Amino acid sequence: MTRRLAHRAFFVAGMLLLTLLIGTIGFRIIEGYSYFDAFYMTLITITTVGYTEVHSLDRAGRIFNSFLILFGVSVMFSAVGAMTQTIIELELQDRYGKRRRKRVIGRMNDHAVVCGFGRVGRNASIELQRANVPFLVMDRNQERVDRDLKAGMVAVVADATRDDSLREAGVMRARGLVAALPSDAENLFIILSAKTLNPKLNVVTRASEEEAGEKLRRAGADTVFAPYTMAGQRLAHALVRPHVVEFLDFADSPVGSRVMMEQVPVAPGAEFDAKALRDMHLRRDLGVILLAVRKEDGRMLFNPPLETKVCAGDHLIVIGEQPNLQKLELILMSSK
Repeated sequence: MTRRLAHRAFFVAGMLLLTLLIGTIGFRIIEGYSYFDAFYMTLITITTVGYTEVHSLDRAGRIFNSFLILFGVSVMFSAVGAMTQTIIELELQDRYGKRRRKRVIGRMNDHAVVCGFGRVGRNASIELQRANVPFLVMDRNQERVDRDLKAGMVAVVADATRDDSLREAGVMRARGLVAALPSDAENLFIILSAKTLNPKLNVVTRASEEEAGEKLRRAGADTVFAPYTMAGQRLAHALVRPHVVEFLDFADSPVGSRVMMEQVPVAPGAEFDAKALRDMHLRRDLGVILLAVRKEDGRMLFNPPLETKVCAGDHLIVIGEQPNLQKLELILMSSK
C-alpha cells in the first residue's frame, strides 16, 4: 500500500515537472521569452489562474499555448485527484488498520504482552516470534510501533502504565507479560497494575539498578533480570569457561543450528504420564537429551536418575533438534 502511494506521488510529480519543462522550453524557443518569463507563463497557464499573458503571443505561440492548456490542465486535474485519493486512502488505511488490529487483539488468548520496544523489548519480541508464541507489543512511540508492524508483529501505540491500556491488550487472558521499559519505576507500576488485573499472570522484567530487583519481586515480578550483572557474569564465564559459553550460545542461537533447549510440559493422560525415565527412551527413539526435570512442586532435578517418574504437571528440560523436540511435545501433550 505504501509503495503504491509512493509510486503514484512520484508519477504525478514527474508529470508536473515534465509539463513545466516543455512549456518553459516552448515559450523560450517560439516566443523568445526569458527563462523566468517562460516558466511563469507556463505556470499560470496550467494552473488556470487567469492572469494576462506575460508578453503578447503571435499565432505560433497561441497554437503552442492551446496544446499546453489541454495537456497541462489535464495533468493538474490528475494531480489534484491523485492527492485527494491518496489522502482518503491513508485515512481509511489508518482507520481500518486500527479496527483490524483491535479485532486481532480481541481474539488473542494465552498470549504474551511486551511493554516497550527498546533494545530489550525488541529482542524479547524477536525471540517470541521465533518460538511462534502469540504476542502483542505496546509502546508509546509511533515510529517503533510502525517498525513492529512492518516486521509482521501485532503492535499498538499505548501507555502500558495505564490500566485501560492493559485491559485492551487482553492482559486478563494473557499467559505472561514482559515489562521492558527503561525506567525501573515504570516497570514497577506496570507490574502492580498487571498483577492486580490478573494475579496468575507470569511477569518477567528487567532491573536497571541492582537494588530495584527486590522491589520488583515484591511488586509481583516472577523473574527479574539485571542486564549489567548478567553481562558481567557472562564475560567472566567466557574468560574462565569459554567452551561452556560456546555450547550455551550454540544451543540458544537460531543461526546456523537447529539445536535448541526447550521446556516441554507433561499433560494429564499423556503417553509418558507416570512413567519412569528409563521407559521413555528419549535419546534412542526421539534423539533428544534430557537435562533436568522440573517437578510440579517447583523442585528442579538436574541429571535425574533413570528411576525418576514423570507425572502430569512436570516439565522436561531437553535439548535437541527442533523437529525432534516437536515430536516429544506432541507425545507429552497428547492424551492416550
